[in-house]
Amino acid sequence: MKIVLLGYMASGKSTIGRFLAEKMQILFIDLDAYIEEKENMSVSEVFSEKGEIYFRKQEHVYLKELLNKEGDFVLSLGGGTPCYAGNMNVLQSFTNVKSVYLKTSINTVLERLKNEKGQRPLIAGLGKDELAEFIAKHLFERSYYYNQATYTLTVDNKSVEETTVALQELLA
Repeated sequence: MKIVLLGYMASGKSTIGRFLAEKMQILFIDLDAYIEEKENMSVSEVFSEKGEIYFRKQEHVYLKELLNKEGDFVLSLGGGTPCYAGNMNVLQSFTNVKSVYLKTSINTVLERLKNEKGQRPLIAGLGKDELAEFIAKHLFERSYYYNQATYTLTVDNKSVEETTVALQELLA
């Protein structure tokens, strides 16, 4: 089985994905890290040097490449991945793929992002009120795509361990 974690930034996709993969003793792949390796530059550099359209096209190509690989793994998507290039349709076209939307509230995202703004180019220059509005708008726009996942798991007020146990129960 291929388990694909999706959701908004700071929903815990990479952290939970690593932990789940370790518990299940299968490979963990972070799509952004995979793109960085293939493109030989950071996601931020790809965005600034080649533009978002190029990035989204490559993201689509690499997503399909990974889903066509043999073997079981946990794949963490970028927050925007499900929203572009028909990527949700791609996920749904594979019978051995289970997608899970790690659902977070605006307050949870705000709390998690307040100390990470510098590493997140999309939000680096935003104040607290602007950030809350930005998150609310994005969550609203993206929820249509996120809600097409095979499963939805609310992760507010859950530890990594609690979330992983809940995920394993969901996927059993």
